[in-house]
Amino acid sequence: MPLRSSSTDPRAPITPQQEVARIAGMRSVHSAFLFLHNQELEFRRWQRELAEVPAPPFGEAGRGEWLRQRFSQLGLEDVATDDIGNVFGLLEKNSGQPLVGVSAHLDTVFPLGTRLETREEGNRLHGPGISDNAAGVVAILAVVSALKRSQLQLAGNVVFIGNVGEEGEGNLRGMRHIFSSSRWKDSIHSLLVIDGAGTDTYVTQALGSRRFEVSFRGPGGHSWSDFGIPNPIVLLARALARFSEVTVPAAPRTTFNVGVIHGGTSVNSIPAAATARVDLRSASGQELQRLEEHLRECVNEAWSEVPLSYRAGEPKVTFAIESIGDRPAAELPGDARILEVLRAVDAHLRIKSIPRLASTDANVPLALGKQALTIGAGGDGGGAHTPREWFDCMHRDIGLKRILLTLLALAGVRE
Repeated sequence: MPLRSSSTDPRAPITPQQEVARIAGMRSVHSAFLFLHNQELEFRRWQRELAEVPAPPFGEAGRGEWLRQRFSQLGLEDVATDDIGNVFGLLEKNSGQPLVGVSAHLDTVFPLGTRLETREEGNRLHGPGISDNAAGVVAILAVVSALKRSQLQLAGNVVFIGNVGEEGEGNLRGMRHIFSSSRWKDSIHSLLVIDGAGTDTYVTQALGSRRFEVSFRGPGGHSWSDFGIPNPIVLLARALARFSEVTVPAAPRTTFNVGVIHGGTSVNSIPAAATARVDLRSASGQELQRLEEHLRECVNEAWSEVPLSYRAGEPKVTFAIESIGDRPAAELPGDARILEVLRAVDAHLRIKSIPRLASTDANVPLALGKQALTIGAGGDGGGAHTPREWFDCMHRDIGLKRILLTLLALAGVRE
């Protein structure tokens, strides 16, 4: 939205630094900051309660319902869950104007059946998913609470989102749906993604990734009587060994990994199938494409060395390369309004932060040319994606102030 003119030149828009300072100086904002500091015990209770609700990949419904109830209790408008499990709540009834979005992912990496007990030791909370991303979801609830308590009047509207499918094979399905099929796909002009702990970084560059399941299949048989039949494990090993010799650039940083491999039933059986899962990552879409093409070439070369009788006739040897994940690479322009605002907020709060490259929910809107940033929820954390995960609540309020002040500057605040 257009900003108020400066006092020195009424025709010139004020800078993000001036706007952030103006908003931070408002009495109602001071009240909101004090509220965020004083409600820490409530935030801890929410965080432990949420972390104990299972949210495995493609199984986030319980956590989504928990959040939907909190959104309604806090007074958000038009609270709803879409058909894949994303949860939404508007700060005010929809006025049709462009929106600022604030999101946090609901899912965790932990499969159904994982013990999700949490405990508190001093300022530290412990438990699977307590930081990634129970901290992010609670940060959204904290900001909503502060906005409602302080009765700040925003010039623009805000939609708060708890989205599914950020982790692993979720493949950003929640964000893909929001920006392709939902009622919000055209109205959200800026998205602030809250993921994990901390205040010392902000993600401006989306790390792209492509994931594949590579498989070879054959007739299988007995290791003695059927010796000579092509072995899918050997074929897969040859393909992966060739692929592992590929040269990748240091800049833009590009990596690959074979993380999972399956095949065979016993030591004296020629397997009928073998599969591997391969992860390709790069800050460059072109490098990702080059890696994918090389992977396909190596697999095809391994298969082409199989005797023709097994490739053309029966029993046949086949291969397949199936995409199981595709996250786009993208970058936020250096002069983007959302980035200028965040830097002004960090300067005002005396936060020393640096930009970084990562794969987050912001990948999707960034790839569509929208403005999006990913930041932490404050505090500190560690042990992500393990049962030993922890979150330190000390200085959480600095992160919450950072989120609130950025949101207010993006949406605009009426005097």
